[in-house]
Amino acid sequence: MKSTLVTSLVVATALAAPAANADTLRLLTWGGYAPEEVIAKFEAETGHTVEVTTSNNEEMIAKLRATNGGGFDLAQPSQDRITSAQEEFGIYKPMDMSKVNADLFIPSMLKATAGNTTFEGEVYGLPHVWGTSGLVVNTAQAGDVQDYTDLCDASVAGKVSYRLKRPTLIGFAYSMGLDPFAAYGDTAKYQDILNQVEAKLTDCKPNVKTYWGGGDEIKNLLRSGEVVASMAWDTGGWQLNADNPDITFVAPDSGALGWIDTFVLPARGRADDAAYDWINFVMRPDIAAMITNTAGNFTAAVDGDAGVSADLKARYQGSFDQSAIDNIKWYPPVPAGLEALEGATLDRINAAN
Repeated sequence: MKSTLVTSLVVATALAAPAANADTLRLLTWGGYAPEEVIAKFEAETGHTVEVTTSNNEEMIAKLRATNGGGFDLAQPSQDRITSAQEEFGIYKPMDMSKVNADLFIPSMLKATAGNTTFEGEVYGLPHVWGTSGLVVNTAQAGDVQDYTDLCDASVAGKVSYRLKRPTLIGFAYSMGLDPFAAYGDTAKYQDILNQVEAKLTDCKPNVKTYWGGGDEIKNLLRSGEVVASMAWDTGGWQLNADNPDITFVAPDSGALGWIDTFVLPARGRADDAAYDWINFVMRPDIAAMITNTAGNFTAAVDGDAGVSADLKARYQGSFDQSAIDNIKWYPPVPAGLEALEGATLDRINAAN
């Protein structure tokens, strides 16, 4: 799971920093996405210098909003935080795809991110680091659990856990043959999907050992054997696999639910050439592997897993073949009002006998 711990690799904020030279890349990103060894290699190869500020989605948008899109040359918000922020605040500028080596990107991820970050006909985001939620399963005891609705099977009764959060609603919907993301623009249709999922999750309650609330909680439940199948994140499953080879992350048959942290250009950035050079540099397979080894999550780089540590690579490849990657359901921007509908649904499920 991505850490939301906010640290900074520079003392001065963008607002207080002196004016950057055209060859200085001011990067606003997540912890682990710009390792020191990667920066050093980039600076040696390109002659650019890099100043890094680490942040999270909310703070990235707040910083760029405060400066009307200034202070940074490249930022890395999640793909579902781009079009709405652009529409409301105008803090980004479109990507010039002629300056991007598209062959470096996994095509399905490049396509998904382009679709989810297009605003007024222009593409604003490119995919970088990604992760998913799906199933974490003790394959020795629950090997038949291959999709979300399998958590309701009698064979795992009383030994299942998931969160009462929106990913559970969305995952179950896909597993039931529904398409919640396609219904985002139709409130009535989306409510109908929620009603069907509510009925399924209410019927499934006897199977649930507990609704977990934090990553440590679900990992401990799986370690102890109290839970043998759950919904959880890929990195958590891989961490458990390091201690118990029977437990691992399983990409559901109906598709894991994916987030992507992107590359975007702040509207008033002054070093676009350095930004494009950084994008093309870090998407090289050798550099992508260095980032994965530091951050723990994989990137949208073609063959980016080639140089990853053997253990992490084996766990990743055991969970994701190419068809499973292509089947990931990437989170699109959430329209206003939908989370309120979801919250009411989750409350009713929680209250049901």
